[in-house]
Amino acid sequence: MNQDITLSEAQTKVDEWIKTVGVRYFNELTNTAILMEEVGELARIMSRTYGEQSFKDSDKGKDLGDEMADILWVLICLANQTGVDLTEAWKKNLEKKNIRDQDRHRNNEKLK
Repeated sequence: MNQDITLSEAQTKVDEWIKTVGVRYFNELTNTAILMEEVGELARIMSRTYGEQSFKDSDKGKDLGDEMADILWVLICLANQTGVDLTEAWKKNLEKKNIRDQDRHRNNEKLK
């Protein structure tokens, strides 16, 4: 069974979950703080998996994909709360990058 979903579908699913299971959205500032917390958790796993830090017992068993999904969840909450259509935002952002960075990385000596 294919479970691929669009950004729009993800926004709808999160909204439905919040309204039925989650009771209501946390306010925008709380969700921003939660987002930073989740990014910190991802950074912790990345630094231990790919960096020089060693794992602590509390880090073991953490799933990198799950940490990324936590970030995506809270980001979708913030998008829903602030009226951002992530599909449109993604399209505009990709267009901006294609114009702004058309030759930037190709001409970057550090990347060769």
